[in-house]
Amino acid sequence: MIHFAWPWMLLCLPLPLLLARLLPPLQPQGAALFLPFAASVVEAPASFALRRPGARRLLLALIWLLLILAALRPQWLDQPQPVPTTGRRLLLAVDVSGSMATPDMARGASRLDVVKQVAGDFIQHRHGDQVGLILFGTQPYLQAPLTADLDTAGQFLREAQVGVAGPQTAIGDAIGLAIKRLRDGSNDAGATSMKNTVLILLTDGGNDAGMMDPVEAAKVAAESGLRIYTIGVGAAAQGGFFGSSGNTDLDETTLKAIASTTGGQYFRATDAEALQQVYRAIDQLEPAAGAEQWYRPTTEWFHWPLGLALLLSLPAVLLRGRHD
Repeated sequence: MIHFAWPWMLLCLPLPLLLARLLPPLQPQGAALFLPFAASVVEAPASFALRRPGARRLLLALIWLLLILAALRPQWLDQPQPVPTTGRRLLLAVDVSGSMATPDMARGASRLDVVKQVAGDFIQHRHGDQVGLILFGTQPYLQAPLTADLDTAGQFLREAQVGVAGPQTAIGDAIGLAIKRLRDGSNDAGATSMKNTVLILLTDGGNDAGMMDPVEAAKVAAESGLRIYTIGVGAAAQGGFFGSSGNTDLDETTLKAIASTTGGQYFRATDAEALQQVYRAIDQLEPAAGAEQWYRPTTEWFHWPLGLALLLSLPAVLLRGRHD
């Protein structure tokens, strides 16, 4: 889209007419310097100027309009583009083991469906931050690398499926992968620490797979400066005539130890509303960098009318008739 940066320069448009009315007419004076070849330069176009006395005035008027157009600073504005910001780096580690298919947090929706909805809303409000996604079951893997493109991170979360990483739960290995990815990101950025880096680990079970012990992995994370918030999901365990019901596999002791070791907090979410409150609490504990910033690339066009005015000024000087 075309934009004029200095539209107030239009006020200068009638300036030549005002000067012509206010200033006295110029009196012809003798030449201050005699150049033998000057007569031949002037006489060449003189016949054209005499045949059309108003040509030079029209040319001068056109030059003035071009100068005004250049003074308006015409610009071409491209489509807005997001500006990279230096906020927090957030990694979401989401359990996709087989038990996440249990529909006990919302009517007709599995635990993972609830997590995708609530955590997806959380991601969309992290303007200015970089967000990444780790899915873990029997093994962890990086679903989305750290990115400021929140829409893409949310899309990767919505594509998560139960059992895609195996039926078991490797909490320690998920923390280890998060440390590795965040360290790699720090090296790429030229940083020496993982300042402002956060891992939000969500699970509905206990560690029953993987190579790393979760608490030992948390100690490594604490040494690296990584803060971990842990979330246990699933309906509360209840006793009954036929035995216990609800989430009886959740290892809250380990999740609390992980959070405490790294300076984070442990949260318990038994339904969708409780999970929303958990992410709101994390939003307050780890506020986003701020409103998303945008930049609109601008291309200056003033040099085109300015250059054309310069080219037309040459014939305007040469087309000086004897009676003009």
